[in-house]
Amino acid sequence: MPHGTITRGTTNTNRLRRVDRWIATLPALRTAVSPLVVDLGYGASGVTAFELQHRLARVRPEVEVVGLEISPERVATALDQLRSVHAGSTGFAADAPVSFALGGFEVPLPGGRSATVIRAFNVLRQYDEAEVPAAWRRMTGRLEPAGTLVEGTCDEIGRVASWVALGVDGPQTFTLSLRLAELERPSIVAERLPKVLIHRNVDGERVHALLVELDRAWRHNAPLSVYGPRQRWVAAVRTLGASGWPVLGPAARWRLGELTLPWSSVAPRGFAWE
Repeated sequence: MPHGTITRGTTNTNRLRRVDRWIATLPALRTAVSPLVVDLGYGASGVTAFELQHRLARVRPEVEVVGLEISPERVATALDQLRSVHAGSTGFAADAPVSFALGGFEVPLPGGRSATVIRAFNVLRQYDEAEVPAAWRRMTGRLEPAGTLVEGTCDEIGRVASWVALGVDGPQTFTLSLRLAELERPSIVAERLPKVLIHRNVDGERVHALLVELDRAWRHNAPLSVYGPRQRWVAAVRTLGASGWPVLGPAARWRLGELTLPWSSVAPRGFAWE
């Protein structure tokens, strides 16, 4: 039986575009001999799996995507969509190597293959925080040795997102990605933090300190708004780095509204991978 709890199934076209373009930069994807990417818990529609394959194929044309759901009804719906894709009646390539199957955190794959990347978005929100490490360990156990699990959350239309990247040895980085146009304050991401962090936005926790400092840097660089929100955001990220936060580059990613830091910068107090 698939391991996990059924989600609400909320799915929207382009909802996961921010994380998809970040996944496209991963060394795991770019160097894998035969890249296999899993869209875990894709929801009521298989569209995010088709979009994922379409975006990643720009850097790895041979990439395969497998969509997994614990609901047989959702798998049946996605297979109907796949038939339409194969018939050439959609905007996706008719020969796109996308498939769908029943599965959860155990990540069952054909032939016992391991995954290059597992994208698990909006699947842990309904779980208790204490259940997250076990789910992470189970999913990372299905990765290739150099593979990456990307687990996170976003809003319904994909304008606010954040995620944790993990390897087989545990969490590596934390990323937030925001639509900069009309952004009032970066801490809006607090509503869409991964489950392991969403209840830690309180005094004494690292992620809270990060959001406080990021808001401060955003306000400090408000005069740069006359040049556009991207310039203001890049300056805010530089300000954050200058204040001691170990911001990761390159700056080209900052212009997309992204900010990435080592996991240790935001890890909850008392968090243990083992």
